[in-house]
Amino acid sequence: MQFISPNQLPEPVLQPNDKKATLLIWIISVLVFIAVAFLAEIKLNIHLGFDPHIFATINAIINSIVALLLIAALIAVKNKKFYLHKKIMLTAIVLSFLFLLSYICHHLLSGDTKFGDINHDNILSSAEKIRAGNIRYVYYCILATHIPLAGIILPFILFTAYRALSGNYERHKKLAKITWPIWLYVAISGVTVYLMIRQYYI
Repeated sequence: MQFISPNQLPEPVLQPNDKKATLLIWIISVLVFIAVAFLAEIKLNIHLGFDPHIFATINAIINSIVALLLIAALIAVKNKKFYLHKKIMLTAIVLSFLFLLSYICHHLLSGDTKFGDINHDNILSSAEKIRAGNIRYVYYCILATHIPLAGIILPFILFTAYRALSGNYERHKKLAKITWPIWLYVAISGVTVYLMIRQYYI
């Protein structure tokens, strides 16, 4: 059996510069964007026998794990442990797709929650705004950066992964320098948004 050094670059498993792969990445990215944008505005009146906000908790847990994995993957690649880096990043990608499913389920089953909406009438009164305080501006600032970055990160993730899996490591490294910090911010800000808004869940 041939010994594989952990410092050795993984062998490519995909064809480089494959137009079909590129097209597939864009199709997946567009479909996911449309699903999140439109399905998030729909609320299904289904009683499942449990609190649908459990999905928000699951989302926060997944985001926390992904953030830790991204940091661990960076440490691994800095130490030239490329196979470990690959395993960690693939795990982060799988978890992110599980997050996506949970995110859609949460919005389909529970709808939107307004920060400060204590009586859950989906209207933020003057009294509720005062009670929520200026912290709501912090919440909206974080949310205003989290949502658009979360909306555009998927193709960055998929193209970064594709370049690594096809052995195009130089281009992978260049794109990863953009993808990694955005992905980490999306994961951390997602957890922050959850911690701030959860007190207003029904």
